[in-house]
Amino acid sequence: MTVASASSLLAAAAGGQSLLFRQLFDADTGTFTYLLADVASGEGVLIDPVFEQHSRDLSLLQELGIRLVACLDTHAHADHVTGSWLLHQATGSAIGLAAAARAENVTLPLQHGDRVAFGSRQLEVRSTPGHTDGCVSYVLDDHSLAFTGDALLVRGCGRCDFQQGDAHTLWRSITEQLFSLPESCLLYPGHDYTGRTVTSVAEEKAFNARLGGAATERDFVGHMQAMKLPHPHKIAEALPGNLRSGKPREQAASSSWAPLSRSYAGLPELPPSWVAEHRGELTLLDVRSAEEYNGPDGHVAGSLLLPLPELDQRSGEIPSGKPVVVVCHSGSRSALATQQLLKAGHSQVANLRGGLARWGDEGYPLEGVVA
Repeated sequence: MTVASASSLLAAAAGGQSLLFRQLFDADTGTFTYLLADVASGEGVLIDPVFEQHSRDLSLLQELGIRLVACLDTHAHADHVTGSWLLHQATGSAIGLAAAARAENVTLPLQHGDRVAFGSRQLEVRSTPGHTDGCVSYVLDDHSLAFTGDALLVRGCGRCDFQQGDAHTLWRSITEQLFSLPESCLLYPGHDYTGRTVTSVAEEKAFNARLGGAATERDFVGHMQAMKLPHPHKIAEALPGNLRSGKPREQAASSSWAPLSRSYAGLPELPPSWVAEHRGELTLLDVRSAEEYNGPDGHVAGSLLLPLPELDQRSGEIPSGKPVVVVCHSGSRSALATQQLLKAGHSQVANLRGGLARWGDEGYPLEGVVA
């Protein structure tokens, strides 16, 4: 994709707005990750990425042509490991975390009042401790959005019973740093477990059962001290991992048979250049109809024809011992075939990115092409 087309796609994805905003979710830990990008410059930031969702996040950045400036964590999490280190490795992005967290590998130690720029936009860093010493919230420059991590949740807040937690401190953080924002400011939490995705300053001031309405600091502290919660089930791996900014203790040797990337839809893909270079080591599986295979669009020499409607019944015809790259005209039907083969237990399978149309556009040969 050219720079111009990537810029056009980003602008279209943002719906004509100057800011692209996406809320992503990790169902295993109930964690929200947020992507913000300045459309004009193509620069963006990720807030609270999750280690296991690295491929998803990286694919979205690549598909939209976003240059990642920084990964910003709201705190050293106890329930999941951050994806900041992996994204730093993949993109060169900064790793941002409160200096008070005293974590390793942080390249952007943050203090209250700092600003993180991406293109023409900025996020203001507000220190909001109480859940942990190193909690911060990120406030968009126009005060229309804020990302509160675990300090303030939808109709709730972060616990205060471990990791230097203190209910008095959290009360002050929320009332002084978050409730001082405009009442129309939308608040995006670090977690939710019941499907609630967003709230507002006005809503939480009125309806938060722990500190909204007529609640006083004494009410809030009493509520928090009476809570008896089990520790997060991933705490033993999450805290040490996050104090390394998500860097694995040892980099495991890659067992992948190819430099696979994953689309935002989650499918393994390979570019035409790599497939062409390793053609003799692969089975190219064409899942178009026989009429298309022998038609004017042509086909890759030596590719195996198994039309998609017949794939389940004829999959035994696929040679064993070689990885399979699935192709069709555009990459659409081959994506479905890739899914089917993976579900059937074929481990070394990938979709040809962009299909035969992209293969031909990049100058690789096709037999039977009619000019």
